[in-house]
Amino acid sequence: MGEHCVIFITAGSKEEAEKLSRGLVEEKLAFCVNTVPGIQSTYHWEGKIHVDNEILLIVKTRQDRYEALEQWVKDNHTYDVPEIISLPIQEGLPEYLKAIDDWVTH
Repeated sequence: MGEHCVIFITAGSKEEAEKLSRGLVEEKLAFCVNTVPGIQSTYHWEGKIHVDNEILLIVKTRQDRYEALEQWVKDNHTYDVPEIISLPIQEGLPEYLKAIDDWVTH
């Protein structure tokens, strides 16, 4: 329990979302990345309110790979400060969690 997490990452373009998704899985930092197109983000940044169209990535991985994943995203993302938010998976289908463990390197 608590060894797995879901991470939210936003991207500014379809191309960037595809690059990040594929890279995270190829590097074995994530088992699966869902791409949710067409979100609208409203946020405060550098003294202003911004409203932008973005793409949301929902990443499934192991908590012990978070730091490596965070660094990889920072190195490969176009944003200076990308959204990278991790939430613990409290419970899940054991076979699915095992699939995460089998792919994501420790």
